[in-house]
Amino acid sequence: MTLTLENITKTVGGESHIDDVSMTLEPGSFNVLLGRTLAGKTTLMRIMAGLEPPSSGRILVDNVDVTGMAVQKRNVAMVYQQFINYPSMNVYDNIASPLKLQGVDKADIDKRVRSTAELMHIEHLLDRLPQELSGGQQQRTAMARAMVKDCKLLLLDEPLVNLDYKLREELREEIPNLLAERDTIVVYATTEPMEALLLGGKCAVMHQGRVTQFGPTTQVYHNPAYVETGLIFSDPPINLVDAEVRDGAIFMKSGHQVPLSGHLADLSNGTYTLGIRANHLSVDPTGADTIAMQGQVELAEITGSETFVHVHFNDVSWVIQEEGVHNPRLGEATSFYVDPTRLFAFDANGKLVAAPPVEISNGKAA
Repeated sequence: MTLTLENITKTVGGESHIDDVSMTLEPGSFNVLLGRTLAGKTTLMRIMAGLEPPSSGRILVDNVDVTGMAVQKRNVAMVYQQFINYPSMNVYDNIASPLKLQGVDKADIDKRVRSTAELMHIEHLLDRLPQELSGGQQQRTAMARAMVKDCKLLLLDEPLVNLDYKLREELREEIPNLLAERDTIVVYATTEPMEALLLGGKCAVMHQGRVTQFGPTTQVYHNPAYVETGLIFSDPPINLVDAEVRDGAIFMKSGHQVPLSGHLADLSNGTYTLGIRANHLSVDPTGADTIAMQGQVELAEITGSETFVHVHFNDVSWVIQEEGVHNPRLGEATSFYVDPTRLFAFDANGKLVAAPPVEISNGKAA
């Protein structure tokens, strides 16, 4: 099955929720919708499922217009971040319910229910009722019920939010592998850039109801077509600073100068926005070409394995991601370093005009 969205728009009370979205999802593909809360991810998925109609545009399945087709007539399953189960049925019957409606053979139902339950680590809970489960166990039951179906479109709306960290990590690896064996289009919504990267496949970045970019996930990450994409596909958001190219160099608003060399060599005179991800800034020089900066510490966020140091200098704010625990004093002067080879350049319209070369470390792109 191929799913095509043509100029999908959704307006509610004069307010645009989805703004002219067009894209094609291929058979058996894994697709991530990445965007902040209220970006329009859930609305777009509900339109894909037939749970609500678009205000304009068409939905095509294998070139057949299904825009007005009821959800009951579509071969689709959807899982929300809020777990939804039948309270009077035990876990086994919850998972088996769509197969029973399809008239699947009893022996096949039992095999598929138990194998899916094992994947979701709830095989020991099959006799329990939903109210006897934890929130995470209920969500796993809801996911199992959706995944046990042989549906052509599976929509997962932030399905791992309510699960514990260890299980989230396991399922992030297992879900794509499991679904790769099926001819199912999977659409997975998330607010987390790292989750999108871990899941792989293709990624559609959403901002204010628009899809700003759609393509292979790593390609979108390394080459964000617009400033908005770079901001959304970075956690914390990519550092941005205004700059001007003149006299053969780049002059940053922060007062620093960057040579026109490497991937930045072809920038013509004019105004730009430079971007650099927090993990590509450092409190120690990383090479001979790094640019030293001075700033004042505004905040230090310790996450356990990392520290995010917020620094302010010449009306420009930076966030530096450092491995380990660091305890800089608030208000103290500190030095940090910018590697020009890691800079993105966006033109005056916010469009990408230069991206850092992709570095390969231990077989993985940095």
